[in-house]
Amino acid sequence: MLILVINAGSSSIRYQLFEMPQKNFLVRGIIERIGERKSYLQYEGRKKIFLNRRVNVANHREGIDLILSLLTDKKFGVIRDLNQVFCVGHRVVHGGEEFRSPCLIKRKVLAKIRKFARLAPLHNSPAALAIQACLDSLKGIPQVAVFDTAFHSAMPRQAFIYGLPYELYERFGIRRYGFHGTSHQYVAQEAAGILRKPLQRLKLISCHLGNGCSIAAIKEGKSLDTSMGLTPLEGLVMGTRPGDIDPSIILFLLKKKYTVEQIDDILNRKSGLLGLSGISNDMRDIKEAIRKGDRRAKLARDIFIYRIQKYIGAYIAVLGGLDGLVFTGGIGENQDGVRNRICRGVKFLLKATGARVLVVHTNEEYAIARQCYALFKSRS
Repeated sequence: MLILVINAGSSSIRYQLFEMPQKNFLVRGIIERIGERKSYLQYEGRKKIFLNRRVNVANHREGIDLILSLLTDKKFGVIRDLNQVFCVGHRVVHGGEEFRSPCLIKRKVLAKIRKFARLAPLHNSPAALAIQACLDSLKGIPQVAVFDTAFHSAMPRQAFIYGLPYELYERFGIRRYGFHGTSHQYVAQEAAGILRKPLQRLKLISCHLGNGCSIAAIKEGKSLDTSMGLTPLEGLVMGTRPGDIDPSIILFLLKKKYTVEQIDDILNRKSGLLGLSGISNDMRDIKEAIRKGDRRAKLARDIFIYRIQKYIGAYIAVLGGLDGLVFTGGIGENQDGVRNRICRGVKFLLKATGARVLVVHTNEEYAIARQCYALFKSRS
């Protein structure tokens, strides 16, 4: 069974073609900087095929068309015909309370994915564009949505209900949903294998640290709590998002004549590491600026680390102990200095609980393929 996985971001598309259940990848890659003057394509085939070139990709539809054409290309392709693809699995960030497991994408499902774009504008909108492009180009091939929020749907009510009038939850669904669920679930399963213990007997804290950052408390294989909330804005300091802030800051800015659109831009695109440092949303650039003596870059890194340490302490209390502290994502996996500073700050807690620190490479695309395969296997 060949499963194509599409992971669409605001200006990128990650993709992998898997042979399941053998777990073999045939092709993987990414298109970056979609809509910019210089887009880039990476395309890696299992049989020593590798492309890294500049391309002209104006939008997500063109990106999907490029990926599909490469799959059957005479020189670089790995399949003869697109009909060999059994299904396409799509990463969808926000599924609200309606989607607690993977599902086949029909017209009503796509409409709801678009509806939830108001809560995850950087993610659901491009996912919907990619889904529509696949529906148009791969007629008759099943499309499956795998939701980041689904893993966190097991959270207890005391973890996801805000201290607001309860009718706001009842009328508008205002609650904590949590994100990066596919990644948190995957690395928790991998951590259980490394620790050689059943996942159902473990207490884990998973730190997904990249341009978007979140942390999850996982007990007995289920999400007990997580840092992101109604939208991906809450929680940790991220590349361009502030994480936890006093809500009255928004009211203050409104009174200072900032528009809703300006505030949305500040919160989603101009805060976090970028806003604090004034340099970049990329921790690699922050690290280089620190090396050159930039004080604001150092402050940005220190705030980033401090917020993570606070959440680790809180989640150890929620879990009632800890077996493993798991780091994943671009920063979590590759920035040893940041990871070591985080661990030094909570060293006494790790020692007291006997927890191990693990670095696990996340593979959201494979996790999505695995969920798609399980969905169709259960229906057969």
